[in-house]
This record gives sequence, C-alpha cells and structure tokens, in this order.
Amino acid sequence: MHEGKKITLAPLTPSQVQEDQERLRKNTEKVRGKKMNVYGSSKEIRKCLSSQQFVLILLFKDHCLLSETHCNLPASISSLLQEFEDVFPDETPKGLPPLRGIEHQIDFIPGASIPNRPAYRNNPEETKELQRQVTELLDKGYIRESLSPCAVSVLLVPKKDGSWRMCVDCRAVNQITIKYRHPIPRLDDMLDELILEGSG
Repeated sequence: MHEGKKITLAPLTPSQVQEDQERLRKNTEKVRGKKMNVYGSSKEIRKCLSSQQFVLILLFKDHCLLSETHCNLPASISSLLQEFEDVFPDETPKGLPPLRGIEHQIDFIPGASIPNRPAYRNNPEETKELQRQVTELLDKGYIRESLSPCAVSVLLVPKKDGSWRMCVDCRAVNQITIKYRHPIPRLDDMLDELILEGSG
C-alpha cells in the first residue's frame, strides 16, 4: 500500500527483460570511458535534501558504529533510519521463507554425469569449525540434510577479523547446469542505469 493505493509488483516478461538489457547496454556504451562515481558526499546529499525532490539513498552501516553513524547524518535521515530499524534486524528470522508459488530448481544438461567430488583435507581445527557452522545453520533452519546424489566440496576461507567463512565449491555443478536464457543483470550495470536515469 502506498498513499492509499494498492500496488502489485509483477516480474518483467522475457521480451521486456530483453528490451531492458538492450537499453542498458546502449546506455552503458554512451558513458563508457567517462569517470563515474556512485558515492555521494555529505554536501551533495544535503543539497538534494534541501531541493525538496524525491531522493533515494543507499547507506552502508556498521552495526558496531550505528550510534556514531546517526550522529553524523542529517536529522531527517537519522529519524528515517530509526523509524524503520525493525526492517534491518541484527539476526535474521529462523527458518526458510514461506513458499510463494515459485519453486527453484537447478536443471542439468541431459545425459551429464552427476559430479561427486572428494572432500577437501582439513586439519582438526577446521573440521571442528565446519561442524559448528553446519550445526548452527541446521538449528536455525537455513539448511536441511541433502538427499541429492550430487556431492560438492566445502572449504573454509579466513576473514579479516580472524573468523572463518564457509564456501561451497559448486564449479563442477555449474559446468553441467543449463544456463538461464535471460541472465540476471549485474549489479554494476544496474547502478550505471540508476545513475543515468537520475542524471537524465
């Protein structure tokens, strides 16, 4: 609901996706070679706010510095972040999202052999960390025991803060997966399109 009107968002048709990608490609070619900056300074943001125009702001916030971040922002932005603070909880809800009528599936190339890769060798510390992360994901309901005949390897990658990130090596599965006819637009392309529409 927006301003008393019910608005239903529907996905684009395949032809609309193709037209949108073609328009995006042409727009990207126009600005190629020009220096583009997707970041706005505080001066630019204040100028936009004072112009009484509709403004969309993408703000990266660090949970540890949330209070400090609010102090450095204009009062209107700080109040907006506080008003919708429940939209960005520190912990995501447990369990998988509800079924919405569209079931995701990965289609393999007909006749392709199912890959079964051996597990990566881990030391006892890494094995314990893997077990901890898998147990945590199972308890939260984000994952469940796989019944697939396909096996892929998992490895741990160290993060800057000293903790471990679990990565699933799906390269073997990707090689036998039927690619989408209409690929998802890249984030860089969508940002370029947003900048072009905003300046046009």
